Amino acid sequence: MAAKIKKGDTVLVVRGKEKGKQGKVLRVYKRVKRRDKQGNPVYVRHFVIVEGVRLIKKHVKPVEGVREGGIIETEGPIDISNVMLVCPNCNKPTRVGFRIVEEGNVRRKYRYCKKCGENIDLVSEKVIKGG
Repeated sequence: MAAKIKKGDTVLVVRGKEKGKQGKVLRVYKRVKRRDKQGNPVYVRHFVIVEGVRLIKKHVKPVEGVREGGIIETEGPIDISNVMLVCPNCNKPTRVGFRIVEEGNVRRKYRYCKKCGENIDLVSEKVIKGG
């Protein structure tokens, strides 16, 4: 399944304490399977790390020859449902759709903006076997 939000996209935070802030996606974490204390499978939702949003302070011990100790500020995770892609064409927060275009023997899948209808980027390209 293709991702609606990818690394490098500009997103707008639409819910929570950081609402209204914009930033570039540094990392996307997919759904990870975890287990609770009883050993039952529990699913953790997708989340993203956005540049300059949800800054948290982290206490770090010094590692000889690698880094100094102290308090560092770093970006924290935001649930993927709380961010919205900002369309590079119309510069508005938008929902993302997928469009499949067949040209000759090539099938291309694009992400597109549901507000302006323009393609955002190419997701995949597949050659169709003739018949």
